[in-house]
Amino acid sequence: MKGAESMRIILKILALPFVVVLTILGAVFAFILFLSAWIFYTAAFILGILGVVGLIMGSPLVGPSTFIIPFVIFILPTIAEWIADRLADLNDSLKLFITT
Repeated sequence: MKGAESMRIILKILALPFVVVLTILGAVFAFILFLSAWIFYTAAFILGILGVVGLIMGSPLVGPSTFIIPFVIFILPTIAEWIADRLADLNDSLKLFITT
C-alpha cells in the first residue's frame, strides 16, 4: 500500500509540468483561434456571396467548387475549436488527477 501511494505522488509531480504547459498553450491557442476564426468566417462569407452572384449571373465556371471552398474555409475553425476543447479536457483531467 505504501509503494502504491508513493508511486502516485511521483506521478502527480511528473504531471505538474504538463498541466502548466497545457494551461499556457490552451490560452495562446484560444486567442489565436479567436482571431483566425474571424478571418476565416469573413472569407467564407465573401466567397459564398461571390458564388451566389456567379450563379445569378450565369457564369460557366460556377459549380459545386464555388460552394465547397467556402464550406471548407468555414469548417476549419470549427475543427480547430474541437482540438482546443480536447486539449482543455486533457488539462482538466490532469488537474483532477493532481488534486485527488
